Amino acid sequence: MLNTNRGQDPEFTMPTYNTDITNEDKEPIRREDWHFRAVVRDLSDNAGASLLNYARSKDNILSLAQGEGSLTTPDFIIDAAAKAMKDGYTKYGPVLGQPVLRQEIANYYVKHYNINLPTNRIYVTGSGTTAMHLALTAVLNEGDEVVAVTPIWKNLLGAVEIAQGIIKDVPLEDRDGDWHLDLDKLFDAVTPKTQALLIVSPSNPTGWVLPAEDVQRVLEFARARDLWIISDEVYTRTTFDTDRAPSFLDYADEDDKLFVVNSFSKLWAMTGWRMGWLIGPAKAESIIRDIAIYDNMGPCTFSQFACVEALRHGEDFVAQQRDMWRENRDYVLKRFEGNNRIHMNVPKSTFYGFLRIDGVDDCVSFCRELIDEENLSLSPGIAFGKSCKGYLRICYGVDRKVLDEALDRLERFVNK
Repeated sequence: MLNTNRGQDPEFTMPTYNTDITNEDKEPIRREDWHFRAVVRDLSDNAGASLLNYARSKDNILSLAQGEGSLTTPDFIIDAAAKAMKDGYTKYGPVLGQPVLRQEIANYYVKHYNINLPTNRIYVTGSGTTAMHLALTAVLNEGDEVVAVTPIWKNLLGAVEIAQGIIKDVPLEDRDGDWHLDLDKLFDAVTPKTQALLIVSPSNPTGWVLPAEDVQRVLEFARARDLWIISDEVYTRTTFDTDRAPSFLDYADEDDKLFVVNSFSKLWAMTGWRMGWLIGPAKAESIIRDIAIYDNMGPCTFSQFACVEALRHGEDFVAQQRDMWRENRDYVLKRFEGNNRIHMNVPKSTFYGFLRIDGVDDCVSFCRELIDEENLSLSPGIAFGKSCKGYLRICYGVDRKVLDEALDRLERFVNK
């Protein structure tokens, strides 16, 4: 019989191994001499992740540094996953997702976008981040350029690096109390080496939204230059004045070189479930399936039935979250009205504020001192682009008491 308690078995003796690693000359091999891929070893610094880890090493930290709200996943979604497990959905499933979920995503686009998508254009993934990796892996060769609108979540830039692409960033402009994208600068950044445009709208961290007329102009430009568009639309339905933001799917033909990334994480408070989806041209289905097979053999099976319930019955919860985000946004703006050092453009979407503080040029040092002195963790702007070293991101999708305490600590620190 297999002994599963070997640690307590006095008759079991662990074998011994020679743990010294040597080369042919029998010299010890130092860890720094181990071979890792250069692209992984030389990934650009992720200041946001580093500060998150630093904050977690402290006690009693109040954190508004991560992109998730305080509400937990609704019970009806959790119950659907539990039922799926009890019904036996704990084994391998289709690599691109359960047919019922792919169809439900298609239904979602009919309802909220008035767009009919065949299910062979819809690929279920283990998170929106995974969807981004699959899209980039599908289209990038080593050395291909990706023109990215920044500020942008660092993980997306890291995904380009891992796919061995080269990032050319085009920063949004902070002027006249709003964020603006100069399309001429975006188009001028394209070179013969450019393979894709990477756009996140609505924007994490600014809440900026690409207007419908600009969506059309970008699409027409990409067609003319034979470029891919990779559109991160995770926050499309977090807008405050409309049901959703404009989507490239509103204007794209079915065979356009377009990938659209989305996720269950934000609207349905499912960050820990790691479920998302990718939409592409039908001819990409077999390519994405082949990559996904070697990535993780497809998304979690039983979680997909929870996602079906989220799409079918989650609108009341979505409305509840959006109301809270809108109220908290307005509250944050009101709080900052009386502080002439803190500046924040009005976010049109998302649950983030991107703050500029007079006199702060090194946001990493500022955030570290904020952790040390006020036990408050925020995300440094430099984590979203090299042009943002004087900014901070605050997540206001949290309980009002938590938000109030965080703002008290921030203002106390700024006013010292």
